[in-house]
Amino acid sequence: MNTLTTRIAPLLAALLLAACSTVPELKQPEIEMPAAFKEPSQPLVAADGSSWKPAQPAEAQARGQWWLAFNDSALNALIFDATRANASLAVAAARVKQARAIAGITDADRSVQLGAGAGAQRSRGNGTSYQAGLSASYEVDLFGRLGAASSAAQADVQASEATYKSVLLALQADVAQTYFLLRETDAELDTLNRTVDLRAQSVKVNQSRYDNGDIGEFDLARAKTELATAKAEAIGVQRRRAQQEHALAVLLGKPAANFTADANPLADAVPLPSIPAGLPSKLLERRPDITAAQRAMIASNARIGAAKAAMFPALALTGDAGGASAGLSDLFKWSSRSWVLGALMSVPLLDGGRNKANVARSEAVLEESVAAYRQSVLVAFADVEDNLAGLRILAGQAEQVDAAVVSARRSADLARKLYDAGRSSYLDLLDAQRNLAAVERSAVQLRGDRAVTTVALIRSLGGGWE
Repeated sequence: MNTLTTRIAPLLAALLLAACSTVPELKQPEIEMPAAFKEPSQPLVAADGSSWKPAQPAEAQARGQWWLAFNDSALNALIFDATRANASLAVAAARVKQARAIAGITDADRSVQLGAGAGAQRSRGNGTSYQAGLSASYEVDLFGRLGAASSAAQADVQASEATYKSVLLALQADVAQTYFLLRETDAELDTLNRTVDLRAQSVKVNQSRYDNGDIGEFDLARAKTELATAKAEAIGVQRRRAQQEHALAVLLGKPAANFTADANPLADAVPLPSIPAGLPSKLLERRPDITAAQRAMIASNARIGAAKAAMFPALALTGDAGGASAGLSDLFKWSSRSWVLGALMSVPLLDGGRNKANVARSEAVLEESVAAYRQSVLVAFADVEDNLAGLRILAGQAEQVDAAVVSARRSADLARKLYDAGRSSYLDLLDAQRNLAAVERSAVQLRGDRAVTTVALIRSLGGGWE
């Protein structure tokens, strides 16, 4: 026995040393980190006028209600309803539950398995016999296979939780963006309706002047054409509004037929918060999709360890205890007892390369998850830069369009006075009015674009934290 122990001990020691390296060390992928975002950002101003400090990001902290910075009670109510009833969010929540259940199943393999059984057997020569007993088994995790599988399952849970947060953030942002698009459309409809009223008034005036012989039929026909064109544009925008309303209903988890959004035009002076971009490196901690990609890397790395450990011996401890007797009354007597203890060491010898191929597959999955992580980081940086640039450019456009609105209104007023005085043609008046309508619509669309892009920037930064 001493000789056998002397020979086996070095072998076991070598196997244990080899097992220590089954789970490779996971190194954070090297990604070129910019020192700062290319586009500048400004301090965030909350709804109460106070300045918000740049967030100190941490994935474990509760996310703040960033939409409150818009100081819009209707938006607050919509996001609350969507969070309770959205179907996509419910799907993500169910997947979190599934991942937690799978992790529980995996952890169960590391525990003692205990079972009970009882039965009776009848034969011609021996009569009836009865059996009852308990059986127990436990796999000793010599080389970390079960531990690696458990670590992978826990990382899957964390990845699914981060994905849920990503879906939640996307839902909140989608609701806010659709809401602002709807308000932009309402404001655009207001502009078009004013144009229709103006065109109808023009037709009425020109009809009267034509009846009195002051103008020819050309001016009257042109006025009627402009009125019909303006009405057609308004009807087209109403179709777009209906589609936006239906999209918002889906986000809220409601049938489109049962949801109606009241008209709420986006005002000229709607306050939009300025969002701090923070440091680029902090983006990796803020965005839940990056967190999900990182946890997927951890899970893939742990599964390499589980695949490697499957190539080493497995040790299972078993035990059975119970009783057997010819009479049911004697089944639980001490004299009927029996027990068995055992230990089984198994090792794969020939498997056709299955375990080796499984290791190669696990390593390839890790390579895929690392590439996905790198891609998610690059996309995150691009999202922030896109939206910072968008806000900067839209702000410059808004300044020019606001100035153009003032000039166009003055021009339309002068054109009306000159036409009424008979000093200019009706075509000159139409040109001035068309320019004014076009510029006012551009101003409305820019207001909506700025609101939508502000929400997009918040989303690209991973939301806010209290």
